[in-house]
Amino acid sequence: MKKLFLLLMTVVLASAVAMAQNRTVSGTVVSAADDEPLPGAAVQPVGGGVCVATDVDGNFTISVPKNVTKLTVSYIGMIAQTVDITSDKLVIKLQNAANVLDDVIVTAYGQSTRQAFTGTAAVVSAAEIEKTQVSNVLNALTGKAPGLQVFNSSGQPGSGPSQMRIRGVSSVNSNVDNEPLIVLDGVPFAGVISAINPNDVESLTVSTDAAANALYGARGANGVIFITTKKGKAGQQATVTLDAKWGANTRATQDYNTIKNPALYYETYYNSLSNYYQSLGMSPETACRQANAQMIYGNGTGLGYQVYNVPDGELFIGMNGRMNPNATLGRLVNYNGQDYYLTPDNWLDNTYSSSLRQEYNLSVSSATDKGDFYASFGYLKNEGIIKNTSFERFAGRLAANSQVKSWLKVGADMSYTHYENKAMSGDGSTTLTSNPLAMAVGIAPIYPMFLRDGKGQIMTNQVGMILYDYGNGENAGMSRPSGASAGSNGMSYTRYNTNLTTGNSINATGIIEIRFLKDFKFTSKNNVYLDEKRGQSLTNPYVGSGVATGGAVSVSHSRFTLATYQQLLNWNHTFGDHNVSALFGHENSYQRKSALAADRTQLFLPDIAELDNAVVDGTMESYTSSYNNEGWLFQGQYDYMSKYFGNVSFRRDASSKFHPKHRWGNFWSIGGAWILSKEDFLHVDWINELKYKISYGEQGNDGISSYLYTNRYTVVNVGDKPAISPSTVKGNPNITWEKNGNFNTGIEFSLFNYRLTGEIDYYFRKTTGMLYSKPLAASTGYSNIYENFGNMTNQGIELQLNGTPISTRDWTWDIHMNLTYLRNRVTKLPDTNKKMEVEGYQGSASAGKFIGEGLPMYTWYCYDWAGVDPNTGEGLYWKDIVDANGKVTGREKVTYKGDPTQYLNGSALNDVYGGFGTTLSWKDIDFSVDFAYGLGGKVMDSSYKGYMMTPNASGVGGAFHADVLNSWSPANPNSDIPRWQFGDEDISTSNRFLTSASYLSLQNINLGYTLPRNITKKFFVEKLRVYFAAENVWLWSKRQGLDPRQDISGATTNAYYSPIRTLTGGLTLTF
Repeated sequence: MKKLFLLLMTVVLASAVAMAQNRTVSGTVVSAADDEPLPGAAVQPVGGGVCVATDVDGNFTISVPKNVTKLTVSYIGMIAQTVDITSDKLVIKLQNAANVLDDVIVTAYGQSTRQAFTGTAAVVSAAEIEKTQVSNVLNALTGKAPGLQVFNSSGQPGSGPSQMRIRGVSSVNSNVDNEPLIVLDGVPFAGVISAINPNDVESLTVSTDAAANALYGARGANGVIFITTKKGKAGQQATVTLDAKWGANTRATQDYNTIKNPALYYETYYNSLSNYYQSLGMSPETACRQANAQMIYGNGTGLGYQVYNVPDGELFIGMNGRMNPNATLGRLVNYNGQDYYLTPDNWLDNTYSSSLRQEYNLSVSSATDKGDFYASFGYLKNEGIIKNTSFERFAGRLAANSQVKSWLKVGADMSYTHYENKAMSGDGSTTLTSNPLAMAVGIAPIYPMFLRDGKGQIMTNQVGMILYDYGNGENAGMSRPSGASAGSNGMSYTRYNTNLTTGNSINATGIIEIRFLKDFKFTSKNNVYLDEKRGQSLTNPYVGSGVATGGAVSVSHSRFTLATYQQLLNWNHTFGDHNVSALFGHENSYQRKSALAADRTQLFLPDIAELDNAVVDGTMESYTSSYNNEGWLFQGQYDYMSKYFGNVSFRRDASSKFHPKHRWGNFWSIGGAWILSKEDFLHVDWINELKYKISYGEQGNDGISSYLYTNRYTVVNVGDKPAISPSTVKGNPNITWEKNGNFNTGIEFSLFNYRLTGEIDYYFRKTTGMLYSKPLAASTGYSNIYENFGNMTNQGIELQLNGTPISTRDWTWDIHMNLTYLRNRVTKLPDTNKKMEVEGYQGSASAGKFIGEGLPMYTWYCYDWAGVDPNTGEGLYWKDIVDANGKVTGREKVTYKGDPTQYLNGSALNDVYGGFGTTLSWKDIDFSVDFAYGLGGKVMDSSYKGYMMTPNASGVGGAFHADVLNSWSPANPNSDIPRWQFGDEDISTSNRFLTSASYLSLQNINLGYTLPRNITKKFFVEKLRVYFAAENVWLWSKRQGLDPRQDISGATTNAYYSPIRTLTGGLTLTF
């Protein structure tokens, strides 16, 4: 007994000594993503000691020997981290392990883990979307997903992408839809995207291959974009989130480097006239006087406006080509007893201005094991950077699901949006007078925009409206020539006329889910979408085009209804290491659109945009159109040991766009995946996950105009009697689906303890039976007929990488990038469209493009620039030298009069495109930046072309690019810019104006600070983050002013509404 007592005392004393050599360390383990505590995290001393787990608040206390200086902390789904013991109170932040194979992704009619997914998809999370300042949620995808290209022709408030392409172009016909299918919460969606509040979106999933999209049959051929909205998350306490942001909008694109100094412009124009008169044989002295005499008021040569005071008896421009130093800017003119002050305005600066943007979002969410709930309200007011343009949106949403019985779940999701859009008319047109940019970007810098009185004050009319200069004599009798848009002023039109669209969108979904016989689940999802729009256009009777008609008003109304009904039966069974699942389903979608429009002139009151406010009838029209789609679908999935996966799908689809005999089509896919990292032979320390996948499938495309399968007629008025006029397009009852075969294979990986994750894919996409317009002989009474004849291929490589080079207690650095290489080729055309052979390719030419077998789409077909004749200064072009047998034996240089040859000049398509960015966080500060880019391809720089053409009788008064100052002259014989001589004719469509389509855009910058929780909890706030964000920050392209992102075909113009740069400050509170 005594020995036992002594033994116990020895143990106690030894323990006491050991404890005396230990120290106590405490701390908290949280998620680096949101600072949420991580309960159950393992905290292990490095070099000895007992492992402990964190409590429900992420707190821990551990006793460690004094010689232990580090702790290793691990948590399921997080990257394990070893940290230094720098104090007795630590805060340890763990990063998500980015376990890509366990990620849940949205798929057709359900969800899947990425390891079981045999297709290819990219996911943009809510956190990424919330960094952007977009009104249309699809714009948040720019540069974010491999395979996806986003084009925006216009930057008007509320506008979205004008074109979206996934893995290239699927058809040569502009009447065939190449756009991806949009699926909103599992239901195909064709409504107003800008009516969706981006703050309600949980994720955007871009699905690119047939294994992912074949279940959508006719509508999935061009890829699918899944929009998934937010709901209460399981295990999450009730959360209230308020986000408020305020910002300023400015123009995001640069001006072309045009001549903006009025004196320099006059001198430049004078030189063109002087050179012209000297070419007629006049002496320099005579040419100088003739140019001075004709440059302002000459017939066919006069600019029409003189805004300088020139001393009597003195020349305005001297023989040296420089303005008289005694001339002064600003000219006082008395016309019909009224003094006018003539001075030029910067039309672009007066068209564009800064504006305000404000947005508020409030959401409430909660979830339990019995159900979930989500409610939100959002308000956006985005004022345009051109007067009288804006987008305003009120959006509300309520979603709830309830597990009312163990076998029964019901849910409902309803959203309502009211929106008002004031838009600029004529957007992108270089000729419509309603587009203020058509003038602002193209007019010479010598013309006033406003009428000014003798004191230089802008004049107003009797009702207080600013008087704009229309260039037709109202300003001191001055008249602008046609090249300076005589008789119009687009800014006046935009400011004093109304182009308003008011809309209301309702989207309602009801869901019933029944589980039975253990392995079965039946889901009925029924959705109704309704969008009502009312358009009002008002042209005032006081100034501009409305004066002649006493003002005009037009009113339109449209109603779009989409009803979708889904019945899905799922079966899932596991036995041993095997798992089998099957999906059987039926879906029917019905679209209907009704529209009504009318207009009148002679307004009674100038500011009421209603038909009853005018008395003279104009046009009236109404129509109704509809579209039905029905499909029966099946999908089977199998996996063994969660290591080998197989997937097959089939859909039998019908579309009302084809003749009843050809409405049904069969579409399918097959795919497989192999998790190599689970094999015994691949135990490599630095490989965490490795997956190989392969798939092939066939889909159809019914994205064509309605009723092409039959002859169409229009009711017309003939002597106040109804008659019909046939369409020039002959109906073809045999047209049917364009079919797409899609092959995809790739590898997904996670390496270096999940520090590097990514995916690389090869794809081959073949379109057969392309719908093509076939010309018909005039004797048939028709111009053309559509047939399924033609093939096209798109193939390439996609790469997506995500890396975390730094992950410590305080610092985290993430890098991401994606890249797509695309090769497009037209491989088959009908004989009727192979009437030409150019450089060995057979095809046809139209509008500066050549569509030929073996060539990519949007191949330019134009004249080859050969430089400038050093002796005469004329522009030269290449011409083939052909022998008597028609064989090309060489080339020679000729002027435009020498019948130069047109050649193939590359495609407008980017060879490579994608995006990249980085996120950096230090303690509670976070910073991120995102870029998008495109490499290769060529665009036609139409704006630059217009600025570089020499003035002529029909183009006097237009702007000049500063490059013309380096034109050829006897003193500058080596210039590559032709001589600057009035009236010189030249070829405008040549590769001289083809410019690289490559670009780099800084899309978004985001900087935030999250207040420590121990501070925010004092005033009952769970989380408070303040931030600064910048959107559409900068664009780098080959030429200042050029934006290659407007159209996939390579068409560009600066007459489109500029993209808007938004600088925003905001705060997010979570309760």
